[in-house]
Amino acid sequence: MTFLWPQFLWLLAALPLLVLLYVWLIRRKKKMAVRYASLSIVREAMGAGQSFRRHLPPLLFLLAMAAMLVAAARPMAVVMLPSNQQTIILAMDVSGSMRAADVLPNRLVAAQEAAKSFIKDLPRTVKVGIVAFAGSAQVAQLPTTNHDDLVTAIDSFQLQRATATGNAIVVSLATLFPDAGIDVEQFSAPSRQRGTPIDQTEKKLKDFTPVAPGSFTSAAIIMLTDGQRTTGVDPLDAAKAAADRGVRIYTVGVGTVDGETIGFEGWSMRVRLDEETLKAVANKTNAEYFYAGTANDLKKVYETLSSKLTVEKKETEISALFALGAAVLTLLSAGLSLLWFNRIL
Repeated sequence: MTFLWPQFLWLLAALPLLVLLYVWLIRRKKKMAVRYASLSIVREAMGAGQSFRRHLPPLLFLLAMAAMLVAAARPMAVVMLPSNQQTIILAMDVSGSMRAADVLPNRLVAAQEAAKSFIKDLPRTVKVGIVAFAGSAQVAQLPTTNHDDLVTAIDSFQLQRATATGNAIVVSLATLFPDAGIDVEQFSAPSRQRGTPIDQTEKKLKDFTPVAPGSFTSAAIIMLTDGQRTTGVDPLDAAKAAADRGVRIYTVGVGTVDGETIGFEGWSMRVRLDEETLKAVANKTNAEYFYAGTANDLKKVYETLSSKLTVEKKETEISALFALGAAVLTLLSAGLSLLWFNRIL
């Protein structure tokens, strides 16, 4: 805990003086009591129970004063607070490999059910957009707070061929920043000459100034895939564009890590989860990678993401909490004093 006005903490040094004053007053009252009553009566009146009751209200009042002085120093602490997250883009893989049944009942259905549970648990103030991707990427649902529309979009997924993870990131960014001039064509050949640095491509985008990775706290992207990129934009180039805008990309890998042969529409394909790239995308954008080998794992991943995106640790001033504690202690001290002794302290 830190303090904005630490000089006020010096006032806490006055509290021991108040304790000494209180002890002096108690001794003075005892001496006066002995003058007008026998010693046996005084001892009976100042029994253990009475002594405890007599000292408790002043002790509570002393603690209240300490809390008020700490509040005056304006303490700062890292606490969990509601996130500023306003928009989340779910980029979901709908390539043919998502029909594999290693994640029951199959990868696609498990992903759909987990995504719908995730949306259900989000606060109604958070907008969610859906991007579906296979050989290309399309916006299945623009960001909205209408959960029914989001569920309808998720239920309408149709499996397609190929996997373009980079395109999914670019389309997600274009959805988050509709006026920024972001387009898939700007990141892919032949629109960008082979070997041309991605930084030069970025310069062509409108009104763009790079920021620190993960610094844009109003939006995030969650990308779920079960395969490796087979076409489209390089996902690391797209991840750099997201990182330069401060947008975090949380990646979720589901399915077979070692690789598996899957049939789709008469075609036989070898699919393998490219964990290295997914981890690199998450790391580049200051986010995290999650692996889900089962439907239950996938559900837990989304639960974790829900908690991460709806609350966050922030350094904030907590002087109000100390002030509230001081008020409660003061009222309790006065109440007990009135109840037991018919007076305030």
